[in-house]
Amino acid sequence: MGDPTAPETWSRRFPPGTESVARARRFVRAALGDAVPDVAPDLLDTARLLVSELVTNAVLHARTEVEVSARVADGRVRVAVQDRRPSRVLVPQDCPPYAGTGQGLALVGLLASRHGVDSGADTKTVWFELWPDGAPRPPAWQPPAPPAESAETVTLVDVPGTLYSAAQQHRHVLLRELTLAAAVGEHLVPPRDLATAHDISNVISACVTAALRDEPAEGEIRSLALAMPPDAAPAVETLSRVLDVAEQAAREERLLTLPALPRSRVFHTWLFGEVTGQLAGTHPTAWTVVPREPGAGPAELVPWDPGHVQASRVATVAADEQNRIVAVNGPAADLLGWHADDLVGRRLTTLIPEHLRERHITAFTSLLLSGQPHILGRSVPLPALHRDGRLVPVRLFLQTQETADGRTVFVAQLSPRAAAPGPAARRPGRRAPGQQEHAAAAPAARAADRGGGRRGEAVLPALERLSLLAETGAAMSNAPDLDDGLQRVGRILTGRLADWCVVDLFTEDALVDRACVVHRDPGARCLEDFEGTLPPLTEAARGPLARALSGAGPLLLTGTPSADDTASPLDAHYLELFERLGADSAVVAPLRARREIIGALTVARTDRERPFTEEDLPLVDDLGRALALGVDNARLYQETRNIAERLQRSLLPVLPEVPHLELAARYAASSTTAQVGGDWYDSFILPSGDTALVIGDVTGHNLDAAISMSQLRSMLRGIAVDRQEPPETVLRRLDMANHSLYQEATATCIYGLMKGPEEGPWELVHSSAGHLPPLLTTDDGRTRFLDAGSGVLLGLDPDMRRPRASDAVPANATVLFYTDGLIERRDESLDDAMERLSRHVAALAREPLDVLCDELLIGLGADSDDDIAILAVRPRPPA
Repeated sequence: MGDPTAPETWSRRFPPGTESVARARRFVRAALGDAVPDVAPDLLDTARLLVSELVTNAVLHARTEVEVSARVADGRVRVAVQDRRPSRVLVPQDCPPYAGTGQGLALVGLLASRHGVDSGADTKTVWFELWPDGAPRPPAWQPPAPPAESAETVTLVDVPGTLYSAAQQHRHVLLRELTLAAAVGEHLVPPRDLATAHDISNVISACVTAALRDEPAEGEIRSLALAMPPDAAPAVETLSRVLDVAEQAAREERLLTLPALPRSRVFHTWLFGEVTGQLAGTHPTAWTVVPREPGAGPAELVPWDPGHVQASRVATVAADEQNRIVAVNGPAADLLGWHADDLVGRRLTTLIPEHLRERHITAFTSLLLSGQPHILGRSVPLPALHRDGRLVPVRLFLQTQETADGRTVFVAQLSPRAAAPGPAARRPGRRAPGQQEHAAAAPAARAADRGGGRRGEAVLPALERLSLLAETGAAMSNAPDLDDGLQRVGRILTGRLADWCVVDLFTEDALVDRACVVHRDPGARCLEDFEGTLPPLTEAARGPLARALSGAGPLLLTGTPSADDTASPLDAHYLELFERLGADSAVVAPLRARREIIGALTVARTDRERPFTEEDLPLVDDLGRALALGVDNARLYQETRNIAERLQRSLLPVLPEVPHLELAARYAASSTTAQVGGDWYDSFILPSGDTALVIGDVTGHNLDAAISMSQLRSMLRGIAVDRQEPPETVLRRLDMANHSLYQEATATCIYGLMKGPEEGPWELVHSSAGHLPPLLTTDDGRTRFLDAGSGVLLGLDPDMRRPRASDAVPANATVLFYTDGLIERRDESLDDAMERLSRHVAALAREPLDVLCDELLIGLGADSDDDIAILAVRPRPPA
């Protein structure tokens, strides 16, 4: 007979449906609350909550009949949930508190006094106990074992942990929403496909969890070996199709979740492709080398951290998914007239001009609701709002990045257009090699700071040395700017030669700026502490860095610099760098360009088995020379570009105020080639009262083009005001003057006159020298190109007669003048480009001209490889 004192156990079976969750909760309340009245109310409430989580897991993942049992003994509650699918192991999720899924087992682990899983041949039982005396918390859920006895290894190379976590979390949310939709009768995918998707998603999660448990944590980016079932490929393909359907449903607002952002979608495509491909016999492809569309590529693979923003020397603003600013650095605050701390917590619209705020909110909401990017990963010219109310022309480069807990941050880098060069782009200070030059007198082989090294396997073969030198030079030559080039070189050096490297450069005022710190481990967190302006190089400085900056070296360091060499703050800072990053050996070499020392390169190794030796000194010296040449060229190029752009912008006119006309104009230099062209616009009032409208483009992209543009602009103004002749005559005289004075300059140009009294009607009389035709758009969105009056370019034949055209301009219509950089693309015909322009302008026909011009730059000017000028005019009748 049974023991009459044993506690009674109540149990009930439930079908594998979502309605069973509520029924199980009511059963536990009845069994424990009614049958055992002395159960503490808080234990009863907790038991109902936790049984809901466990039954939900069983319904979603086991999909078999569920048996729930409950009992009370000595005031302790025990509840068990049994399903009939022991092969479907539990997969605990390490989810952040705000996550919408993956919290069930974590909640049980947090609230239960004891918990566990008992698996048999035919059943699996998940149970928990609640004690009234506040017993210590139980150990964490045990990670699952690999899901298959016979498994194929799938290797995922360079997996960013935060991106995987965010993608997995979103995958689970989509599958949950599909299940809930199916529970109310809306089957967006076949039930069998949904069940397969759930199963294989859990298998992937279990395999990754097991791989993470087995792999040592050596950084944020890892390579994982997954033990996948050999026949998993069809199921993974089904999962991919199911998620595509769910993403589309989320975009259509048929599911209660937002669609994934581009990076998460591309990551899942790569993940599923790696599983199916490797199971079919293909080789692994690293995530880091997968080509991606703009907006889907990672700006960073390590988790986002506010410290990264603060350390950046590029003006940077970061915002969260609520459109609130979460981090701002000093360069951005200075650019926009704020203190950085005053901006944190404000809406991002604080920095957006009023006429673009509604557009921004619409675009930001559209991105979250549709997952479709418009400007992510692209360089976009637009105005930012200064604190004093003026507009600051900038180029915006926007990327998404994940935080350590899986949330998304939008990181915007702002490049001022026509800005003066920053610390990293200045000309080097004139630190003459002869200053303290006695340190460099010894040959390189005897320039070791301490002891010599030994010849060993760390010495690169001759061919690899040549390859490394070539890659270093190419990285600097192909980079769009100095900072990017230094980062590329740093990644090359840490990938092939050293564990970490540092580049220090003299600034224009002879200060020392740490321009680049790169570590082999991309997750190294203290790098930003060492970037920025260093203590000054004084006569008291005697350490290795000070010696290299004075011309000595290359110097071999066989360990951390001695504390005896810390006679100055610069020496102490260099010593701290070595102590924090660690180094068994290092080489520091001066950077020489044009007979001047412009900085120093430090490369270090932490491996005692592969130290740098004297035989590495010539290689590092050659690397320093190649790097110095690239730095010097980049600085000279940036200085020339800034001079040209400042010249060009200084020549762009202030538009006249005409009572019956609205005028707006914009100029943006190229975003991809980092070159300044000869585009210009102009408008002025003639003595006759007509309004002159000019747009032009001088051939070339350099300082010469900007100078030629300024000359043509000045000549045209003088001829037009002095002669007050028809447009075709003015252009012919301009061509003659250009041919006589600057025979090699060729250019396109439109010169037009807007005629008519204040009340109208208005007429545009114009002549074109090979320029793209103006676009006339009425206020109801009808468009027409004004292609009459077109002649040859300036600079070809000054004696050729030029045509003239006259076109009526209705009230509230817009005439748009533009240069080819706005519309021309290499992979698109000119007809298609002009049609695209027509559609954009038609959609903006009733917008204010400032909005129209900015929207055209944002929509059509992003990533343009040419500079852009826009001039828009709109006649307004008196009210």
